[in-house]
Amino acid sequence: MYFTFAWRYFKAKKSANAINIIAWVTAGVIAFATCCQVLVLSVFNGFEDLVKSLYSSFYTDLRIAPAAGKTFTLTGQQIASLKQEPAVQGFSLIAEEKALLKNYDAQTVVYLKGVDANYDNVCGVASKTNRGRYQTGTADDPRLVAGSGIQNAISINLNPALPSDPLTIILPKRNAPGNDPLQSISEGHVRAAGVFTIQQEFDDKYVLTNIDFVKQQMGFDPDEYSAVEIKLKPGAEAEQVKASLATALGKTYKVQTRYEQNNSLYTTMKMEKWAIYAVLTLILVIAAFNMISALTMLVLEKKKDISVLQSMGMYKGGVLRIFLGEGLLLGCIGTGIGIAMAAVLCFLQIQFKIIKLTGGTFLLDYFPVKLVASDFILVACTALFIAFLASWFPAKKASDQVLELR
Repeated sequence: MYFTFAWRYFKAKKSANAINIIAWVTAGVIAFATCCQVLVLSVFNGFEDLVKSLYSSFYTDLRIAPAAGKTFTLTGQQIASLKQEPAVQGFSLIAEEKALLKNYDAQTVVYLKGVDANYDNVCGVASKTNRGRYQTGTADDPRLVAGSGIQNAISINLNPALPSDPLTIILPKRNAPGNDPLQSISEGHVRAAGVFTIQQEFDDKYVLTNIDFVKQQMGFDPDEYSAVEIKLKPGAEAEQVKASLATALGKTYKVQTRYEQNNSLYTTMKMEKWAIYAVLTLILVIAAFNMISALTMLVLEKKKDISVLQSMGMYKGGVLRIFLGEGLLLGCIGTGIGIAMAAVLCFLQIQFKIIKLTGGTFLLDYFPVKLVASDFILVACTALFIAFLASWFPAKKASDQVLELR
């Protein structure tokens, strides 16, 4: 009944045309704000999925690292227990260190990552090797797979018609005897096999080679490693496996999920998304002031109607619900139009890639979009909650009106 009154008041012609104008402007502002919120959240979802897919090519599901220092000892029994873990599909042993990579006079600092033969099964770097081929060689014949930024920095030659240049790797030695600085570094030679392209952060930083070569150059013990990178079976819960491994290995080891390996990136992305959402919510707050104005003017116009309803026995709560319903009706119309517009625009962007990214330096030339049902629910609830708050004050004023018939 109350919404019937509200709908009639909404449709009825008002004595002052300004009331109609303000009401429709309010619905329009709500529609614009909710449309923008859904669009922004959907674009952020698209970029988040894109970044996750890029980083998942380099970061594995789980990573075991030392809790303190740069290396840890992993016994044969511990390695066997990793193989027996039901949720683990595969793992790779890692030895890594910062190194100086030289190609004749050209040189650059890199993160040298020594990996075993199983690395291409747990990580996606092999699939991202787009020049040459993914090959890390052996301890006696080490090969190098570099990021595309490293290749450009020191002009690594991968032309199959020409012999590959011998590259020099200078690494720090562990437990070097004496105080001679020259005794504390090692110099090894490798040949380039391939170049990968994932994302600038990795392309400008990492090179991969054979783990036995790195351990030999740095003087690692046979059971000493820098990390273990783990790929889980489909459907496995990373947090549960992490807890299980952490309990089994003890406090000297640190087990990290993919998100914890680059926590700052994912935290920043989430903060940016919700910061933009909060800013766009302010547009709804501005619309709320318009709604207060429209409903206040409507209350003044309907003073006689309110008195008639009160004389017929309607309590204050009934009058309050009528004008609350009027405000929520405005909110529902604006929210419905806005969400529908956003859904149509997102669908067109997904199907036809209408809005392009300018500059030509990104992996995509269009804005990625991903629709998530929870975003639609959140935006709708936010808009209706603000509409409810904005309606409360004029509705309360209407319900407090003293019965007056003349």
